[in-house]
Amino acid sequence: MHSRLAVLRGLLLSLCLWGQPGNLHAQQPQLPFTRTEDLIYGRKFGTALTLDVFEPHQDKNGCALILVVSGGFFSSKEAINPGFCLPFLQRGYTVFAVVHGSQPRFTIPEIQQDLHRATRWIRHHAARWGIKPDKFGVLGASAGGHLSLTLGTQGGPGKPDAKDPIDRNDSAVQAVACFFPPTDFANWGAPGEDACGVGRLTNFKPAFGPRSDTAEGRAQLSKEISPIHYVTARTAPTLIIHGDADQLVPIYQARLFEEKAKAAGVPFKLVVREGKEHGWDGMDRDLLILADWFDEFLRGIKK
Repeated sequence: MHSRLAVLRGLLLSLCLWGQPGNLHAQQPQLPFTRTEDLIYGRKFGTALTLDVFEPHQDKNGCALILVVSGGFFSSKEAINPGFCLPFLQRGYTVFAVVHGSQPRFTIPEIQQDLHRATRWIRHHAARWGIKPDKFGVLGASAGGHLSLTLGTQGGPGKPDAKDPIDRNDSAVQAVACFFPPTDFANWGAPGEDACGVGRLTNFKPAFGPRSDTAEGRAQLSKEISPIHYVTARTAPTLIIHGDADQLVPIYQARLFEEKAKAAGVPFKLVVREGKEHGWDGMDRDLLILADWFDEFLRGIKK
């Protein structure tokens, strides 16, 4: 079981980098950028939470993109690939690659709070990076997609009386674009299929914590961490790209979110990759679809 988990962990972390990094790195001379590493956006239990900032040297468009570095709810500095950021840097976006606290030390509810904190930190320092506080997008894959949807559905005002001024900032984003995200842990591949640390996600149980030990605990936890339960008319415009042969995160997850988003009047688009599983060759080219989505909803440019 442990060896299988290690394989899945490596696979899911690699999905944060997708594509053909050799080719992407080869493009770097075409667009010089500045990388500022290991900025601390928060701390918990003695652990520093960090992010890296990628800035294009010219033609900055004033918009921020939050790249959620996460696979299987693991996150690490080593999983940040500058090549992944290039399609967005080429259009003038400033990219913030966020590393969150990883399972098994931290559970999904705690990890979700890391993303809210990171977004508030970035917004608090918007002037430093030359970005507009109301032009934030977020992207990720698998667990990173789930956390992206967390911000898209649950991002909101901070506490006006918070001791830390960063926590007074808003954690909302204005656009979401992601690959094969979990959206409803209680209805995984069909109605009633429980995957809240059990079933297809048994190998990721530590991320769900002790509440996933009982059916009652899982039911409660699923409602807390599933983005599907937080879709409203205020949800950020959302794009999902999903393979219809995905066995780990079934496309049923995307279909459920599509139905809920459209019912709420949220701008939504689902791109289905026929015959594709949990990741595929050519995902680097699909990044351009994400870039187009951000152009439309952050910059007002529709192709």
